Amino acid sequence: MKTLIIGANGKIGKILSKKLKKSHHTPVAMVRKESQKADFNNAGIETILADLEEDFEHAFEGVNTVVFTAGSGGHTGPDKTHLVDRIGAKKAIDLAVKKNIQQFIMVSALGADASPDKWPDSMKHYYEAKADADKHLMQSGLNYTIIKPGRLTDDQGTNQVLLDVEIPRANLQIPRTDVATVIEKSLGQEHLYQQSLELLSGDTPIDDAIARLN
Repeated sequence: MKTLIIGANGKIGKILSKKLKKSHHTPVAMVRKESQKADFNNAGIETILADLEEDFEHAFEGVNTVVFTAGSGGHTGPDKTHLVDRIGAKKAIDLAVKKNIQQFIMVSALGADASPDKWPDSMKHYYEAKADADKHLMQSGLNYTIIKPGRLTDDQGTNQVLLDVEIPRANLQIPRTDVATVIEKSLGQEHLYQQSLELLSGDTPIDDAIARLN
């Protein structure tokens, strides 16, 4: 199965690319700049040069599944967030529909589906963009899986998570490595289609957490 990773040069994208390379999946790393290709090519990972703010339909040729883990970041200004997290994501979803992609995994954000009055003012534009993209995906007719992690850290992964439609808010963070593992394990899992899942660090092994959703 060939998987296009949109946002491959981000922290989650880099980890995921390497994980998929070691699995039965074939990653295709979508990057914006020629200079970003070397690290992936050196690892034997196919790259495709494309920009979310331009026409990137060519990146979808020959792929079966798509992971959207691109993001402007919660501290980016509204203009860039709008272009990447909303418009870029919605363009990717529309292209996935056009190309009959088998599964679309969206990395969203914990709280994106909350009432807008719960969003901090400083990040309201970020959550609005994420919520709009998630809604567009859910209405697209695609086999989607939305993963909504809490605060991302660079801590070593534990392979232990909380993963469900709704989870307790005891621990509001999760290592990026564990997010990447959840994405990897979610690819091709038909029982995760049409699911929007919250994700935090917990005490359940990732394989078991995914199996429990069956």
